Amino acid sequence: QVELVESGGGLVQPGGSLRLSCAASRSIRAINVMDWYRQAPGKQRELVAAIYSSGNTDYADSVKGRSTISRDNAKNMVYLQMNNLKPEDTAVYYCHMILRTWSSASYDAYWGQGTQVTVSS
Repeated sequence: QVELVESGGGLVQPGGSLRLSCAASRSIRAINVMDWYRQAPGKQRELVAAIYSSGNTDYADSVKGRSTISRDNAKNMVYLQMNNLKPEDTAVYYCHMILRTWSSASYDAYWGQGTQVTVSS
């Protein structure tokens, strides 16, 4: 099994910045896509940003221009740099990867445990 471990959440003032990190707990054969989702209280989980094995990226309109997703393939890590944070960015942020382990014949989806981001003055 693979665990995804997130870090970097916390309390930040409006206009501030945070960098979220997510690491896979073991060596991975291949990662197809790495992305970040978020879920605010009373709302559905939504995709924030994705980065594919090609290096292409996608962003939700709500964070486009304020966030950057990046990956370190050697470390099996994905990052989300968020700038100019707004109160509406407050949510639990989840790391998600579609990957193949060395012992698996297929790609499977894995989720992190979530990290709280609170934007408030």
